[in-house]
Amino acid sequence: MLSKRLVSCLDVRDGKLAKSVRFVDTKDIGDPIEKARTYYEEGLDELVFYDITASSEGRDILIDVVERVASQIFIPFSVGGGIRSVEDATRLRLAGAEKVNVNTAAVQNPDLITACADAIGSQSTVLSMDVRRAEPCDAVPSGFEIVIHGGRTPMQLDAIEWAKRGEALGAGELVVNSIDADGTKEGYDVELTRRIAEAVGIPVIASGGAGRPEHLYEVLTEGRADAALVASMLHYGEYTVGELKQYLDARGVKMRMRF
Repeated sequence: MLSKRLVSCLDVRDGKLAKSVRFVDTKDIGDPIEKARTYYEEGLDELVFYDITASSEGRDILIDVVERVASQIFIPFSVGGGIRSVEDATRLRLAGAEKVNVNTAAVQNPDLITACADAIGSQSTVLSMDVRRAEPCDAVPSGFEIVIHGGRTPMQLDAIEWAKRGEALGAGELVVNSIDADGTKEGYDVELTRRIAEAVGIPVIASGGAGRPEHLYEVLTEGRADAALVASMLHYGEYTVGELKQYLDARGVKMRMRF
């Protein structure tokens, strides 16, 4: 059995660590460089960096902040936000990112997934999906809809079908962000995660809603996620990486433990 992964996310706005609830009411909460170093030292498995306004503002990602974060950690590092071309992806790889996350631009131009996979490898090409619940209809039969531009633009695109298409186009991993659960600390959308995990053959990272260790256990077991992404629980000092891993390990979830 493969170990499950504990992942944290640094949402960065104007070079500062930020946090929102359901993608709105965003507040600056600290220094992303300092947090990255702390989580690495505590034994985090992987770090995700999102420049959360790059796509909506139509600008390039904050490459200098990416370089500074990469210099502080020696674990897999994934970066997203404003990636619109293979050149953008390559530049981020050179800045220290092991993986690149495509989201808005991939929905608008699905061939970007294949182009990135051909250039940097499927294992380094991650499809990040912002998803919200919607009334089932012909375009969104599952009731889970893809939204782009940081949660601002609904696309009438079914999330389950988009996940399968993303895999077929060359994505090597999916990050499934539940807009409804984001920042609420009320738990992941376990149904969403499970349905996507059952529909694809690539790893799925569950994102959005973690507030208690039990939530991680639920999404890693019932939700069939390969990894759980946490933000608020760590950012606000409610738990450490070690405490979360110890809880999961004690409940029989295989984790990469640091002794």
